[in-house]
Amino acid sequence: MSAAEPVRDGEGADIVGPRNAERERQDPFTVRPPASDHGTMPNLKWSFADSHIRIEEGGWARETTIRELPISKAMAGVNMRLKAGAVRELHWHKEAEWSYMLKGKARITAIDEAGRTFADDVGEGDLWYFPPGIPHSIQGLDSEVDGCEFLLVFDDGNFSEDSTFLLTDWLAHTPRDVLAKNFRTSESRLEKLPSKELYIFPAPKPGALSDDRKTGAGLVPNTFSHRLLQQEPNRMAGGSVRIVDATNFPATKTIAAALVELEPGGLRELHWHPNSDEWQYYIEGEGRMTVFGSESKARTFDYRAGDVGYVPFAMGHYIENTGSGPLRFLEMFRSERYADLSLNQWLALTPRVLVDAHLKIDPEVVADLSTAKLPVLPK
Repeated sequence: MSAAEPVRDGEGADIVGPRNAERERQDPFTVRPPASDHGTMPNLKWSFADSHIRIEEGGWARETTIRELPISKAMAGVNMRLKAGAVRELHWHKEAEWSYMLKGKARITAIDEAGRTFADDVGEGDLWYFPPGIPHSIQGLDSEVDGCEFLLVFDDGNFSEDSTFLLTDWLAHTPRDVLAKNFRTSESRLEKLPSKELYIFPAPKPGALSDDRKTGAGLVPNTFSHRLLQQEPNRMAGGSVRIVDATNFPATKTIAAALVELEPGGLRELHWHPNSDEWQYYIEGEGRMTVFGSESKARTFDYRAGDVGYVPFAMGHYIENTGSGPLRFLEMFRSERYADLSLNQWLALTPRVLVDAHLKIDPEVVADLSTAKLPVLPK
């Protein structure tokens, strides 16, 4: 496929200077935007392929924060890979951690401030959520991909993996005599403590899950994991959606999400969100999104697997599947509840005369709009 040219309806001209044609082929609506695009909108796209990747003995990590995508003030994301047995070492964050398992399996553990414990094995399509300050771990398990790969989302765009509170980093920067006193032992018995953080490292593979479910003061009252793919999706012509927030996953107090699947040509209808910015992660397929920012500003972006999209608070947008296969993506919001407003629903529930006066379109078009919420529209 040849790269798009910035030529439209007799306007513009071809590119005759240096160009990255391969990259431009991935962004046809960026190179040749629709005529409805107008004004200056900030960049609302970043690819994890452009993020620095930190390679460790047991896996790797790469992040998309406000540093990579400056508009992303509300949330940040990390893409991480752990081989079987490799551990994302015991740690905690100032921010809440929400995660979606992309491939493989992992064991996750945590305790809360009351000494209640949690342990679970999670696989593809499963979620977990750890509130701020809750110490936890992640370890890759044997699987068809030798461990796992997952997406982490944090409820602060300034988050960075480098600011995580790591167990080994803490102990390496605490006087050895204090550690001996704390652990009620001698300094000589602490000689093998790591001198710096481990971050991601190989470790013995865990045993039975039941062995790791220590009771302590009991189990956490709300599980930190959720089987998203076991939810029955809301299906309609053009695709389906699974919504998860505090109503069906009570632990997730600061991040709500939706897993959207669109068939070829399917459309996530024109809508906006009244309670939060939207952070997107594209899992499979190809799509486009136009974001309307008021003041006659609008900009269209192309997305594909591994890309991050962002929609600032309350801005109108749609997502369309422009590929030949399914388009799957996650929508995340810094909120305990999912909320959206549909353009179709708004028009259908507004007095007809008022709508006709604004739009001057065939009255039957408005009459046919359903009053039900429609996450996706027909092809």
